Amino acid sequence: MPTKTLLIPTPDGEADAFAAFPDGGPHPAVLLYPDAFGLRAELEDKARELAGHGYYVLVPNLFYRHGPAPVVELPERIDQDSRPALIARLMPLIEAHTTERALRDADAYLRFLAEQAEVKPGPAAAIGYCMGAALALRTAAAHPDRVASAAGFHPAGLVTDKPDSPHLLVPTIAARVHLGLAVNDMTPEAIGVLTGAFDDAGVQHTTEVYPDTVHGFTMSDTAAFNPDALRRHWDRLLPLLRGALVAESAGA
Repeated sequence: MPTKTLLIPTPDGEADAFAAFPDGGPHPAVLLYPDAFGLRAELEDKARELAGHGYYVLVPNLFYRHGPAPVVELPERIDQDSRPALIARLMPLIEAHTTERALRDADAYLRFLAEQAEVKPGPAAAIGYCMGAALALRTAAAHPDRVASAAGFHPAGLVTDKPDSPHLLVPTIAARVHLGLAVNDMTPEAIGVLTGAFDDAGVQHTTEVYPDTVHGFTMSDTAAFNPDALRRHWDRLLPLLRGALVAESAGA
Protein backbone atom coordinates (compact mmCIF):
# COMPACT_ATOMS: atom_id res chain seq x y z
CA MET A 1 0.00 0.00 0.00
CA PRO A 2 1.71 3.24 -1.09
CA THR A 3 1.75 5.94 1.58
CA LYS A 4 3.14 9.47 1.75
CA THR A 5 3.89 12.02 4.42
CA LEU A 6 3.04 15.43 3.05
CA LEU A 7 3.14 19.15 3.65
CA ILE A 8 0.02 20.86 2.35
CA PRO A 9 0.13 24.63 1.71
CA THR A 10 -2.59 26.56 3.54
CA PRO A 11 -3.20 30.29 4.09
CA ASP A 12 -1.73 29.83 7.58
CA GLY A 13 1.36 27.78 6.78
CA GLU A 14 1.96 24.14 5.88
CA ALA A 15 -0.13 21.30 7.29
CA ASP A 16 1.62 17.99 7.74
CA ALA A 17 -0.52 15.10 6.61
CA PHE A 18 -0.56 11.39 5.81
CA ALA A 19 -1.91 9.85 2.61
CA ALA A 20 -2.59 6.23 1.66
CA PHE A 21 -3.78 4.96 -1.71
CA PRO A 22 -3.71 1.78 -3.80
CA ASP A 23 -1.35 1.15 -6.68
CA GLY A 24 -2.66 2.13 -10.08
CA GLY A 25 -5.40 4.67 -10.17
CA PRO A 26 -6.54 7.34 -10.17
CA HIS A 27 -8.90 6.84 -7.21
CA PRO A 28 -11.77 8.79 -5.61
CA ALA A 29 -10.62 11.02 -2.76
CA VAL A 30 -11.51 10.78 0.92
CA LEU A 31 -10.61 13.57 3.35
CA LEU A 32 -10.38 11.94 6.78
CA TYR A 33 -10.51 14.22 9.82
CA PRO A 34 -9.00 12.76 13.03
CA ASP A 35 -10.45 12.80 16.50
CA ALA A 36 -9.21 15.18 19.19
CA PHE A 37 -6.07 13.09 19.80
CA GLY A 38 -4.97 13.86 16.27
CA LEU A 39 -2.95 12.30 13.50
CA ARG A 40 -1.16 9.21 14.80
CA ALA A 41 -0.61 5.52 13.99
CA GLU A 42 -4.27 4.67 14.68
CA LEU A 43 -5.46 7.12 12.02
CA GLU A 44 -2.77 6.00 9.59
CA ASP A 45 -4.02 2.43 9.99
CA LYS A 46 -7.59 3.53 9.27
CA ALA A 47 -6.38 5.37 6.17
CA ARG A 48 -4.55 2.27 4.94
CA GLU A 49 -7.58 0.07 5.49
CA LEU A 50 -9.87 2.48 3.68
CA ALA A 51 -7.37 2.94 0.86
CA GLY A 52 -7.42 -0.82 0.40
CA HIS A 53 -11.01 -0.44 -0.80
CA GLY A 54 -9.91 1.80 -3.66
CA TYR A 55 -9.61 5.35 -2.29
CA TYR A 56 -6.95 8.03 -1.96
CA VAL A 57 -7.21 8.89 1.73
CA LEU A 58 -5.76 12.11 3.16
CA VAL A 59 -5.43 12.56 6.94
CA PRO A 60 -4.29 16.07 7.96
CA ASN A 61 -2.81 17.19 11.24
CA LEU A 62 -5.59 19.45 12.49
CA PHE A 63 -3.23 21.21 14.89
CA TYR A 64 -0.38 21.96 12.48
CA ARG A 65 -0.35 25.62 13.55
CA HIS A 66 1.04 24.41 16.87
CA GLY A 67 3.59 21.97 15.46
CA PRO A 68 3.87 18.67 13.59
CA ALA A 69 1.94 15.60 14.72
CA PRO A 70 1.78 14.42 17.36
CA VAL A 71 1.51 17.92 18.80
CA VAL A 72 0.96 16.43 22.28
CA GLU A 73 2.86 13.35 23.35
CA LEU A 74 0.47 10.41 23.48
CA PRO A 75 0.72 7.15 25.40
CA GLU A 76 0.64 3.87 23.51
CA ARG A 77 -2.87 3.35 24.87
CA ILE A 78 -5.21 6.13 25.98
CA ASP A 79 -7.00 4.80 29.03
CA GLN A 80 -9.38 6.33 31.54
CA ASP A 81 -6.48 7.43 33.73
CA SER A 82 -4.52 9.23 31.01
CA ARG A 83 -7.48 10.67 29.09
CA PRO A 84 -8.40 13.65 31.37
CA ALA A 85 -4.87 15.08 31.40
CA LEU A 86 -4.55 14.65 27.63
CA ILE A 87 -7.85 16.39 26.97
CA ALA A 88 -6.80 19.23 29.27
CA ARG A 89 -3.60 19.69 27.26
CA LEU A 90 -5.43 19.46 23.95
CA MET A 91 -8.36 21.74 24.80
CA PRO A 92 -6.52 25.01 24.01
CA LEU A 93 -5.63 23.60 20.58
CA ILE A 94 -9.21 22.43 20.00
CA GLU A 95 -10.60 25.83 21.00
CA ALA A 96 -8.08 27.60 18.75
CA HIS A 97 -9.29 25.55 15.78
CA THR A 98 -12.08 27.99 14.97
CA THR A 99 -14.65 27.59 12.24
CA GLU A 100 -12.80 30.17 10.16
CA ARG A 101 -9.56 28.22 10.44
CA ALA A 102 -11.32 24.94 9.72
CA LEU A 103 -12.89 26.29 6.54
CA ARG A 104 -9.60 27.73 5.29
CA ASP A 105 -8.02 24.37 5.88
CA ALA A 106 -10.85 22.48 4.15
CA ASP A 107 -10.37 24.65 1.06
CA ALA A 108 -6.65 23.85 1.07
CA TYR A 109 -7.14 20.11 1.60
CA LEU A 110 -9.71 19.76 -1.18
CA ARG A 111 -7.57 21.85 -3.52
CA PHE A 112 -4.58 19.65 -2.76
CA LEU A 113 -6.58 16.50 -3.45
CA ALA A 114 -7.83 17.81 -6.77
CA GLU A 115 -4.23 18.42 -7.86
CA GLN A 116 -2.92 14.92 -7.17
CA ALA A 117 -2.25 12.61 -10.11
CA GLU A 118 -3.43 9.64 -8.02
CA VAL A 119 -6.83 11.26 -7.40
CA LYS A 120 -9.69 10.72 -9.82
CA PRO A 121 -11.54 13.84 -10.99
CA GLY A 122 -14.99 14.06 -9.53
CA PRO A 123 -16.63 14.04 -6.11
CA ALA A 124 -14.78 13.55 -2.84
CA ALA A 125 -15.87 12.39 0.61
CA ALA A 126 -15.34 14.03 3.99
CA ILE A 127 -15.40 11.78 7.04
CA GLY A 128 -14.42 12.39 10.63
CA TYR A 129 -14.23 11.05 14.15
CA CYS A 130 -15.12 12.93 17.35
CA MET A 131 -14.43 16.62 16.57
CA GLY A 132 -13.64 15.53 13.02
CA ALA A 133 -17.29 14.67 12.44
CA ALA A 134 -18.26 18.34 12.77
CA LEU A 135 -15.40 19.26 10.44
CA ALA A 136 -16.67 16.76 7.88
CA LEU A 137 -20.14 18.32 7.95
CA ARG A 138 -18.69 21.83 7.73
CA THR A 139 -16.62 20.77 4.73
CA ALA A 140 -19.65 19.23 3.03
CA ALA A 141 -21.71 22.37 3.69
CA ALA A 142 -18.99 24.70 2.39
CA HIS A 143 -18.36 22.60 -0.74
CA PRO A 144 -21.66 21.06 -1.85
CA ASP A 145 -20.38 20.83 -5.43
CA ARG A 146 -17.29 18.88 -4.33
CA VAL A 147 -18.32 16.67 -1.39
CA ALA A 148 -20.70 13.88 -2.33
CA SER A 149 -20.65 11.93 0.92
CA ALA A 150 -19.98 12.78 4.54
CA ALA A 151 -19.77 10.60 7.61
CA GLY A 152 -19.09 11.13 11.29
CA PHE A 153 -18.50 8.64 14.07
CA HIS A 154 -18.82 9.28 17.82
CA PRO A 155 -19.31 12.95 16.88
CA ALA A 156 -18.95 15.99 19.09
CA GLY A 157 -20.53 19.42 18.83
CA LEU A 158 -23.05 18.83 16.04
CA VAL A 159 -25.92 20.65 17.76
CA THR A 160 -24.94 23.70 19.80
CA ASP A 161 -26.38 27.10 20.64
CA LYS A 162 -23.75 28.89 18.59
CA PRO A 163 -24.73 30.71 15.37
CA ASP A 164 -22.40 28.46 13.34
CA SER A 165 -23.57 25.17 14.85
CA PRO A 166 -23.13 22.39 12.27
CA HIS A 167 -26.83 21.50 12.34
CA LEU A 168 -27.64 24.99 11.03
CA LEU A 169 -25.47 24.36 7.97
CA VAL A 170 -27.45 21.32 6.86
CA PRO A 171 -29.53 23.19 4.22
CA THR A 172 -26.37 23.75 2.15
CA ILE A 173 -25.27 20.09 2.25
CA ALA A 174 -25.72 18.10 -0.97
CA ALA A 175 -23.81 15.03 0.26
CA ARG A 176 -25.23 11.74 1.45
CA VAL A 177 -24.61 11.54 5.20
CA HIS A 178 -24.17 8.83 7.82
CA LEU A 179 -23.65 9.51 11.51
CA GLY A 180 -22.74 6.72 13.93
CA LEU A 181 -23.23 7.82 17.53
CA ALA A 182 -22.09 6.34 20.80
CA VAL A 183 -24.85 5.82 23.32
CA ASN A 184 -24.22 9.07 25.21
CA ASP A 185 -22.87 11.27 22.40
CA MET A 186 -26.09 13.24 21.96
CA THR A 187 -29.34 13.61 23.85
CA PRO A 188 -32.51 12.33 22.19
CA GLU A 189 -33.60 15.96 21.84
CA ALA A 190 -30.39 16.92 20.03
CA ILE A 191 -30.70 13.90 17.75
CA GLY A 192 -34.23 14.99 16.94
CA VAL A 193 -33.05 18.51 16.09
CA LEU A 194 -30.32 17.16 13.82
CA THR A 195 -32.41 14.57 12.00
CA GLY A 196 -35.18 17.14 11.62
CA ALA A 197 -32.71 19.49 9.96
CA PHE A 198 -31.66 16.74 7.54
CA ASP A 199 -35.27 15.86 6.77
CA ASP A 200 -36.33 19.47 6.25
CA ALA A 201 -33.41 20.04 3.87
CA GLY A 202 -34.03 16.84 1.93
CA VAL A 203 -30.57 15.50 2.74
CA GLN A 204 -30.21 11.74 2.28
CA HIS A 205 -29.02 10.57 5.69
CA THR A 206 -28.90 7.91 8.35
CA THR A 207 -28.25 8.61 12.01
CA GLU A 208 -27.73 5.62 14.28
CA VAL A 209 -26.86 5.07 17.90
CA TYR A 210 -24.48 2.12 17.95
CA PRO A 211 -25.42 -0.17 20.88
CA ASP A 212 -23.16 -0.78 23.86
CA THR A 213 -20.73 2.00 22.93
CA VAL A 214 -18.99 4.93 24.56
CA HIS A 215 -17.44 7.96 22.90
CA GLY A 216 -14.40 6.94 20.86
CA PHE A 217 -15.54 3.41 20.04
CA THR A 218 -13.69 3.16 16.71
CA MET A 219 -10.25 3.91 18.15
CA SER A 220 -8.31 0.76 19.05
CA ASP A 221 -5.66 2.74 20.93
CA THR A 222 -8.21 3.91 23.52
CA ALA A 223 -10.15 2.27 26.32
CA ALA A 224 -13.36 3.19 24.49
CA PHE A 225 -12.66 0.74 21.66
CA ASN A 226 -15.49 -1.61 20.70
CA PRO A 227 -14.59 -4.09 17.91
CA ASP A 228 -18.21 -4.85 17.08
CA ALA A 229 -18.99 -1.16 16.69
CA LEU A 230 -15.88 -0.69 14.55
CA ARG A 231 -17.14 -3.41 12.19
CA ARG A 232 -20.55 -1.72 12.11
CA HIS A 233 -18.77 1.54 11.24
CA TRP A 234 -17.11 -0.10 8.21
CA ASP A 235 -20.40 -1.76 7.25
CA ARG A 236 -22.01 1.69 7.07
CA LEU A 237 -19.10 3.69 5.69
CA LEU A 238 -18.03 1.52 2.75
CA PRO A 239 -21.47 1.35 1.05
CA LEU A 240 -21.89 5.10 1.59
CA LEU A 241 -18.63 5.78 -0.22
CA ARG A 242 -19.31 3.30 -3.00
CA GLY A 243 -22.73 4.79 -3.65
CA ALA A 244 -21.67 8.41 -3.56
CA LEU A 245 -18.14 8.31 -5.00
CA VAL A 246 -17.70 5.27 -7.20
CA ALA A 247 -21.14 5.44 -8.82
CA GLU A 248 -21.01 9.22 -9.39
CA SER A 249 -17.44 9.05 -10.67
CA ALA A 250 -18.44 6.36 -13.12
CA GLY A 251 -21.30 8.50 -14.35
CA ALA A 252 -19.24 11.67 -14.65
